[in-house]
Amino acid sequence: MSDKGIPIIGFAAYSGTGKTTLVTNVIPLLKQRGLKIGVLKHAHHSFVIDTPGKDSYELRESGAQQVMVASKQRIAWVMENLHEEEPLLFELLNYFAGQELDLIIVEGFKHEPFTKIEVYRSGLKRPLLAKTDQNVIAVATDIPELAEHGMETLALDDPGAIADFIIDRMRDGLLSVIG
Repeated sequence: MSDKGIPIIGFAAYSGTGKTTLVTNVIPLLKQRGLKIGVLKHAHHSFVIDTPGKDSYELRESGAQQVMVASKQRIAWVMENLHEEEPLLFELLNYFAGQELDLIIVEGFKHEPFTKIEVYRSGLKRPLLAKTDQNVIAVATDIPELAEHGMETLALDDPGAIADFIIDRMRDGLLSVIG
């Protein structure tokens, strides 16, 4: 972590574009380069990470607002969102404060103002976010022609180049920072 906080890079796209697949391919490459990575993933629906019959589920269902389960291998923290609105990105990122991380990857939160790589595939019948979002610093795509429009493009099938791009932007101080 730098003295100025933890750098943040987002991967933004419409649902079904392959953000998670790309992120899961980039993370091991960043880890090989010695980075400690945190990830914040936005979910568009109610989700359950604990299942009926497990103690954490039963504790949460009994009314606990927060449940933490810990062992020597893993710590999981489940917290009920008691507000009717979506949690704010930077409020969620504050949970990473004080952690020994070199980079936080945010998947989703495409309309929030922070540094992002857009994931865009051919055949997607959606507008390109990069045309209206000044926080998109590159487009990871399978459409090489996008580079002809003056956009920074990265090959969607080259996670190594995407990892290098992220590291270069971190080194140059060009990513959003928390903390």
